[in-house]
Amino acid sequence: MAFEHGSTSPIPPPPMRPLTARLTDMALWLVFLAVLAVSASAVRLGDAPLLFTRSANMQRFIAGFMHPDTDRWVEDARDMLLTLQMALWGTVLAVVIAAPLGLLAARNVAPVYIQQPVRRLLDALRSTPDLVVGTLFVLAVGLGPLAGVLAIAVNTGGVLGKLFSESVEAMDPQPVEGVRAVGAHPLQELVWGVAPQVAPHWTSFALYRFESNARSAAVLGLIGAGGIGERLFEALNGFDYGHTAMIIIVIVVAVSIIDFASQMIRTRLI
Repeated sequence: MAFEHGSTSPIPPPPMRPLTARLTDMALWLVFLAVLAVSASAVRLGDAPLLFTRSANMQRFIAGFMHPDTDRWVEDARDMLLTLQMALWGTVLAVVIAAPLGLLAARNVAPVYIQQPVRRLLDALRSTPDLVVGTLFVLAVGLGPLAGVLAIAVNTGGVLGKLFSESVEAMDPQPVEGVRAVGAHPLQELVWGVAPQVAPHWTSFALYRFESNARSAAVLGLIGAGGIGERLFEALNGFDYGHTAMIIIVIVVAVSIIDFASQMIRTRLI
């Protein structure tokens, strides 16, 4: 029998989950495995051996990346800087969108007749592809980085709104109740009871999305939203693999720097 250190009382056994809960978990896992098996044919996993039988095609493609074209790295870095600026502004606007919507979508803040419609709005914002939203903004404001900024803001606003609401729902209710007990009105409850608890989490979520947006902003160059994405697709369409390799190196370096900086910021928030 196991005993606690320095004590003669036995360690109690771990709690046993009810049989119905265990059977439910088993049924859910079986359903998941069945869906996974059915999906294998839909995604054509059987074609995986083509990775080896057609390796010559991949080798020729990769060979072009072995000699990056460094002649235009200054222009590539300048366009990458524009892409980061797009990601930064898109993320900031997304936070402005997500903060009020996240509060209204939280069950412990807003009544259900407000919370549920706001939840559906957030679903619509984050489920619409960036390229579709970006195309709409290109038609509205023309080609250029502004369309990319607005597309990032809409999609990221939906994602952050959901994360913000879940953070509010998971907070400790006691500080809010304490502020309410001294006669604070709802706005003061948000400022003094809710904000101090969720601010570190919200900041961390926003930093994660900024990292992601720095990568996804490059894809928006496909629709003429500016930044490094336009140069990347021009290089790919022209089969200029040396220039493509240089652009990828610039993107990897930029994203790595952002990841390192945001990690330091998140560490200070803990």
